[in-house]
Amino acid sequence: MAPSVRQELQALAGSSGSHKDLVCRYRQLLEKAMEAAGSAQQPDALKAFVEAMANENVSLVISRQLLSDFCSQLPRLPDPVAKEVAHFTLERVQPRVISFEEQVASIRQHLASIYEREEDWRNAAQVLVGIPLETGQKQYGVDYKLETYLKIARLYLEDDDPVQAEAFINRASLLQNESTNEQLQIHYKVCYARVLDYRRKFIEAAQRYNELSYKSIVAEKERMEALKHALHCTILASAGQQRSRMPRTLFKDERCQQLAAHGILEKMYLDRIIRGASSWRRTESWRRCTWTGSSAVTSCRSSPRRSRRTRRPPPPTAPASWTAPSSSTICCRRASSTTT
Repeated sequence: MAPSVRQELQALAGSSGSHKDLVCRYRQLLEKAMEAAGSAQQPDALKAFVEAMANENVSLVISRQLLSDFCSQLPRLPDPVAKEVAHFTLERVQPRVISFEEQVASIRQHLASIYEREEDWRNAAQVLVGIPLETGQKQYGVDYKLETYLKIARLYLEDDDPVQAEAFINRASLLQNESTNEQLQIHYKVCYARVLDYRRKFIEAAQRYNELSYKSIVAEKERMEALKHALHCTILASAGQQRSRMPRTLFKDERCQQLAAHGILEKMYLDRIIRGASSWRRTESWRRCTWTGSSAVTSCRSSPRRSRRTRRPPPPTAPASWTAPSSSTICCRRASSTTT
């Protein structure tokens, strides 16, 4: 199959004819290569087609059109084959990447989705970073750039890299006011809250989560999840005037009565001492689960798994009896700040 396709491509490159006829014949060869599903020669046949399209002897009008057709066929391939062919294509068109920006962006988006299915978050993010959203000749729409930046940020969060995630959230923040897409606005708020959460800026994160819990576009179940994380971040925040407002706000929210941590919230609001290690352990266990977003945002995963590259260490053992410093200031801290 592969030698046959390669020979036909070579013969076609030296033939003459109208653009319409050449496009039709190239498409037939592309379909012929795609029909060899499961064959060991299919990747070679597709690579031969890409080489022909990347050849400068082929008209740019024809090669752009046919590479677009090729990109639309990638989802039909098994992930291992698609990944191999996609990497080969990106390498072959690199010298003329300015001429194929739209096709390269499409290939990178699909390649990132493959890495995401494999839970290889870092490679998925780095593939998307390669899309020249700001420096290329193609003018991308605001929604496309915002969605891509948010996806990169989410992937870095999955890889436990909040520093890189924050860098792309900052880029997204420059665009989110220009977008009228409400789902992307929610997605931005979710990612920003998660970055604050990862960076241990618990009060800011709690405020963002609490804001999300009132958004009508978000499903009821997800609003309660956001409210739960607002409560958890409030409990973990350092004591101070800013932290004192959040327990008051949450305690007056009747929905919090449905949450398991309502008892701790009540003690914080009423300035009561929190005794015993069991509550402390539960508080620590909450930090293992991080909300990833609303069901309104289809690109957010509802139950993320930890990265295979790095895993968070288990929380340290709690002291046998843990109490707040005083009855007027209830300070629930992480193990590190408690033992320091």
